Amino acid sequence: MARNYIQTIQDMERYYYGAGNVSGYSYSGSDILKADAPLLSTTAGTYQAIYGRKVWSQLNQEFNAFSILPKKPWEKSGWRIITAKPSFAKGGGVAENATLPETTKPQFLHVAAKPKTVAHTFDMSEVAIFLADKDDGLGDIRQVLKEEMGKHHADHVNQMLTLDVETPAGNDFESLDRLTTDPDTINNANGYVSANTDNDLYSITRDGTADFHSAEVSASGTKGTNRTLSLDHLDQIFQQVWTRGGNPKVIFTGYDTLMRVQQLLQTQQRFMETKRVTPSFNGVKGVPGIEAGFIVATYNGVPIIPSKDAATDGAGTLSRVYYLDTDYLWFQTAIPTQYFESGIESGDPFAINRLGQEGLYRTMGELVVSFFGAQGSIRDLN
Repeated sequence: MARNYIQTIQDMERYYYGAGNVSGYSYSGSDILKADAPLLSTTAGTYQAIYGRKVWSQLNQEFNAFSILPKKPWEKSGWRIITAKPSFAKGGGVAENATLPETTKPQFLHVAAKPKTVAHTFDMSEVAIFLADKDDGLGDIRQVLKEEMGKHHADHVNQMLTLDVETPAGNDFESLDRLTTDPDTINNANGYVSANTDNDLYSITRDGTADFHSAEVSASGTKGTNRTLSLDHLDQIFQQVWTRGGNPKVIFTGYDTLMRVQQLLQTQQRFMETKRVTPSFNGVKGVPGIEAGFIVATYNGVPIIPSKDAATDGAGTLSRVYYLDTDYLWFQTAIPTQYFESGIESGDPFAINRLGQEGLYRTMGELVVSFFGAQGSIRDLN
């Protein structure tokens, strides 16, 4: 498959990993086997599909900030954001034999962004590789470091997606917190950001002068002033997002906030309903059957996905709550996670100019939103 013909994430996985029953390849979960010769985990070379695939699977199949996002191939470095819904003022009723009503349409703004690369490297000396199998019983240190650095790469990607709005993304991926804010409230005057330009995203100046680049936010209005979480806070954002035309598909928060919501429901003799869902490259989806997927709590029928990485508002506060309509929010993937390795153990010490071994994990893409009004968040909670 030529790279120019990648149209879906499945196409991309086949191109980069050889995964799926395509062109003589089959994926068994931990190995990639070609019909005529196995590609083993001990195979040395400049690019090893196995480890990149394992980290990509970890990112997509465990509950975390990355897995709740649908994945789409990077087709263009721009997309359209909905700035206004079609007008209802034009009417729609047509009298007998009358002319058709005036045309109406949503309004759009073209937004540009480039894919960002997140990479983590590690190295080991030839002596360390040799002694690891002799002295401390660690065994194959290359294998250990590949596994641990793969986990580190996945954790770091998730932490990027949960950074506070006042942390400009720079070379990192954008964060859910930055995409679900309202510059009218989350601004410098209220103490939430060091400068109002911290709210800017992609090629958009979010100065609070337009509604289209604002999500629905429940906040105290002053950083450091916190409120006691109530079910009214949860219902308020649902109502506001629905009014804007959004429909949250998943709620992302911390374990502490999830436990508090359960307690609030119990005091009203209500119980939190559950749903069986599965994370995948298409985001979080409900699944039929008894054996598949994970059972998660829901509120208003929307799955709640808890994470240890969810942002808080400081010590003693609860994790923030994010309402995500993933019809308009996704991770645009330029290159899925890859693993590269070179050095003395690969038979090429000249590549790194020393007697050792180096490894690299790399993921390329960007978090993208096409309709801010379909997203929401709650903050300043205790």
